[in-house]
Amino acid sequence: MLLTGLCFVAVNVLVKFLGPRVPAPQAAFLRFLFGLVFLLPMWPVLRDLRPTARQWRLIAGRGVVHTGAVTLWFFAMTRIPLADVNAMNYMTPIYVTIGAALFLGETLATRRIIAIGVALVGALIILRPGFREIGPGHMAMLGSSVFFGASFLSGKLLADDLSPAVVVAALSLAVTIGMAPLAIMVWQPVTLHDGLLLFAVASCATLGHYTMTRAFKLAPVTITQPVTFLQLVWATLFGVFLFHEAVDGFVLLGGGIIIAAVSFITWREAKAKRRATTPPVPATKL
Repeated sequence: MLLTGLCFVAVNVLVKFLGPRVPAPQAAFLRFLFGLVFLLPMWPVLRDLRPTARQWRLIAGRGVVHTGAVTLWFFAMTRIPLADVNAMNYMTPIYVTIGAALFLGETLATRRIIAIGVALVGALIILRPGFREIGPGHMAMLGSSVFFGASFLSGKLLADDLSPAVVVAALSLAVTIGMAPLAIMVWQPVTLHDGLLLFAVASCATLGHYTMTRAFKLAPVTITQPVTFLQLVWATLFGVFLFHEAVDGFVLLGGGIIIAAVSFITWREAKAKRRATTPPVPATKL
């Protein structure tokens, strides 16, 4: 999970280096296009896949919302500090929790409502409306987190019917197709340097997803989830030393509050799941 955090922060740093030289839709398209290279081993499985009408709708819908999320994220990366992006990105699990209650019928217990409220306070501390200007980058990041939350919910529904590898591959293909017309509208010539940066982005993102999957397989989420807080530390350090961004204590405080809320929700859900699956004492003696 430590390596996962470094990989995802590396993605942020590389996109920050890229800057606004490549329009956000074009940069996002090229990132996913290059990422298809790593999915070539999945081609025989995808070729023989016969999704149902419901699965097609989920795949297409997820491709649309993820396309919007990625485009807004690339835009935000070039407009606001790295620490702000990472801190606000932690709101995605909160939106997933709200969406699961609204659209999937999951129970929203009092403790989860309190944790959501605490996380929203953390977001307000980061944004500080009325005390500093909230620019397009911050608004784009808020929208990106909401869209990513919708994408994760769609992925949860697809994972009930398809293997994780197929779900990831279908998403990559759908986003590449979805980004193509947006990229064409703003297309600009790309230098070899910028092309290599975007290929490095695709490589780091793919490695990050792989190491994250390995972490989830080797350890409970209650252990891996809090480690993600270090991404905010890495992002702050890289922002200071590479891009000369000032350390914003409010961003660190707000990010810490959001992470605490997310970690609490994760811990409580894991505890409830263990309680539901643990056999009664007499059964263990059979």
